Amino acid sequence: MNKLILLALVGLAAQLVDGALGMGYGVTSTTMLLLAGLTPALASASVHLAEIGTTLASGASHWKLGNTDWRLVLRLGVPGAVGAFAGATVLSRLSTEAGAPVMAGILAALGIYILIRFAFRPPKVATVRTSPHGKRLLVPLGLVGGFIDATGGGGWGPVSSSTLLGAGKTAPRTVIGSVDTSEFMVSVAASLGFLFGLGTAGIDFGIVGALLIGGLIAAPIAAWLVSRLPAQVLGVAVGGMILLTNSRPLFEAIGVDGAPRTVGYVVIAVAAAAILAWTIVQYRRRPTEDAPAAGESELAAAGADPERT
Repeated sequence: MNKLILLALVGLAAQLVDGALGMGYGVTSTTMLLLAGLTPALASASVHLAEIGTTLASGASHWKLGNTDWRLVLRLGVPGAVGAFAGATVLSRLSTEAGAPVMAGILAALGIYILIRFAFRPPKVATVRTSPHGKRLLVPLGLVGGFIDATGGGGWGPVSSSTLLGAGKTAPRTVIGSVDTSEFMVSVAASLGFLFGLGTAGIDFGIVGALLIGGLIAAPIAAWLVSRLPAQVLGVAVGGMILLTNSRPLFEAIGVDGAPRTVGYVVIAVAAAAILAWTIVQYRRRPTEDAPAAGESELAAAGADPERT
């Protein structure tokens, strides 16, 4: 029971992170499940099964609030589902020894991406409510995002949302709402891929339920949180945390041990802390430009419940 309560808190915390960043549910949840001892395939399968419920509820909310561009949802979600099924099939066929460093490498790379992205190029703000992007961008973006999401236990938001927000051509509420809605297809496809490759053996549905409950509880809190916390600062902190926690299996995979591993931990921690401190200083120097009310308040007003990967 204590383990399930802890996992529910993990789901809640991951959703709060995701609510403030528009990404991070899958990456954060999978990282915590790996630390709890689950294999890479089971961790990713558990997260994606839980996300079927959370993305369905969130997608319905975004639709009711007018945050969904259905053309964007379909053009991104269908190839995303194909990529997710392929990624889940690949991961479920890898041995635990091979899968652990692969997933840790993907998660660490996503951590670096989130950290650098929010530190040096925070998402732009636009007002256009219909995405102008076509299949030439959305199809490969969906394929890559879905594949990384399944093999890394998360990544749909860091890949899809960041790319579309960074282009600065579509309103954040539309990007987040559409990516969030399309993630339902990605979660279903990834779950089917894992069930096809793993069956139900080894999947603890108590873990799935705990993550689901935690995420559903946090959803309305996240909508409030997004208007109160600076996403840029929180994004850097979360990116550094994900990178640090996934460095252990990477060091183990390449044979780094003892004092060199300790030095590696210290270097990563110091670098992440330095970037975080620099980001805080930059944020405080531009209070009128970076205040939550300027960018994030639009999401809060829309009741946005950003993407979870």
